[in-house]
Amino acid sequence: MRQLFAGLLFAALWASAAVATKFGIHTTDPLLLANIRFVLAGSLMLGYAYVLRRDKQYRVPKGAEWRHLLIFSLLNTTIYLGCFVLSMKQVSAGIGSLSTATSPLFIMLISAVWLKRKLRWYEITGVILGLVGVGLATYPLLQDSHATLGGLAILLSGMVSVSVATVYYSRVEWQLPNIVINGWQVLLGGLLLLPFTLLAADFKHSHFTLVFWGAVFWLIIPVSTIALQLWFYLVKLDAVKASFWIFLCPIFGFIYSFLLLNEPITAYTFAGTALVIGGLYLAQREKFSKQGKS
Repeated sequence: MRQLFAGLLFAALWASAAVATKFGIHTTDPLLLANIRFVLAGSLMLGYAYVLRRDKQYRVPKGAEWRHLLIFSLLNTTIYLGCFVLSMKQVSAGIGSLSTATSPLFIMLISAVWLKRKLRWYEITGVILGLVGVGLATYPLLQDSHATLGGLAILLSGMVSVSVATVYYSRVEWQLPNIVINGWQVLLGGLLLLPFTLLAADFKHSHFTLVFWGAVFWLIIPVSTIALQLWFYLVKLDAVKASFWIFLCPIFGFIYSFLLLNEPITAYTFAGTALVIGGLYLAQREKFSKQGKS
């Protein structure tokens, strides 16, 4: 029962990121939202590690660790989350949540290229189903201005970046605790994004309203802190079963976007989401079948 509650809460919180971002950029430039979120979140995590805990294991990175952190920060925070926030100006929150759930497909593709491994037929089929599902769910939104091709291209660029970041992260032998890695990569990602924000952000028409700060709070605490801790907890219990909770994120995302943002849910939405979930399962069927036999 505890695992069930943790899984449902994780999916519900993780899927809320797109809607919170939509609220945050309603009156404020997306780049400003991203930079403020990154700097605050990174500072809070590092403050917890270095000031409150004061444990020897929470040390400052050194040597090659800085290079790994900079590369990971650029891919995972600056480019990925920067693209995600920018795309929310042109793409519905529901599609944002659906795209996030497809990350295992991109990770599988990039990992196969990185390791020079031949893809199996069901992996290729799963990727195709996932991409077709996103296209199907997006189709009616392109017709009524809830999505643009430019916004989808930005979103896709971010998904490729975070997938490369994930594969890169898995190839590095980290000697730092998770909270230190996350704290530095988010803070460094914000600092790397800062020049672009200063050059391109619309400061003149940005207003830091109560809704904006509420969105920032939600993205930092429930999403970046609570949801991630729940994910680590689920992975520690059972990494394979934890993957199933990713399947629920698009469903929660479309529900939030419908109830809170009045974004449409159509037959295309249901069909596209079903294809994405089916593609995710098919692409990872070997992993799930091994779990069933163990």
